[in-house]
Amino acid sequence: MPTDNVMAWDRYASAYQSVAQLPTTVAHYGPDIPTEAELRLLGDLRGKRVLELGCGGAQCSIAFAKQGATAIGVDFSAQQLAYARRLCEREEVKVELRHGDLADLAFLRADTIDLVFSAYAFGYVEDLNRVFRQVHRVLRVGAPLVFSLPHPAYDMIDDHGDEPLLVRRSYFDKTPIRHDLDGISFTDYHHPISEIYMGLVRASYRVDLIIEPEPTPAGPRSQHWRDTFFMIPRTVIFRARKEGN
Repeated sequence: MPTDNVMAWDRYASAYQSVAQLPTTVAHYGPDIPTEAELRLLGDLRGKRVLELGCGGAQCSIAFAKQGATAIGVDFSAQQLAYARRLCEREEVKVELRHGDLADLAFLRADTIDLVFSAYAFGYVEDLNRVFRQVHRVLRVGAPLVFSLPHPAYDMIDDHGDEPLLVRRSYFDKTPIRHDLDGISFTDYHHPISEIYMGLVRASYRVDLIIEPEPTPAGPRSQHWRDTFFMIPRTVIFRARKEGN
């Protein structure tokens, strides 16, 4: 994980968590789109070992634990994990929390995880193929990797200000994208759909679902809401199952 994103999330964690107010009863995939309660991509989690990559405040991991799973959360931000520990204590839920790179899964034995989940964290990862390979090692055969990330088509436009929407960046431009949140600078990585799909196939996954969810018809709206979400997909969700060993 690039050092600048680690430092940025450590600085931004408190402000983000105070505004986001994410639920701890259901997994979320991104701002202003349906949750797992509507999408139902994960199945019954009772008795399952579930790994969340980029768990942040651990809201999704807490939801998994409440549903009867053994939940493990990994995040690269120490401050996000500090918030997660306080939240787990408040919710009276046990989640194993690990600080480290999202591809550093050496603490897990091979073929021991029933589901790997990630919501929006992969946009901060430059080398997704490394993550896919490490996840493949720890998943049981046939078990899914389910993840969401910013839709690469949305990277083409600038949705700030009152100017008309224009294509301001090539879809094929893979240079890192810098953006600021409350004066804190982050780096996003542009991953075209074909690159993600082929990375999964080459790492021996079978992709069985790709969703570009429309916004929920009614609010409440997040701090990130733009009317543009009705015209251009903001989020893409993949579900891919491990094949072979």
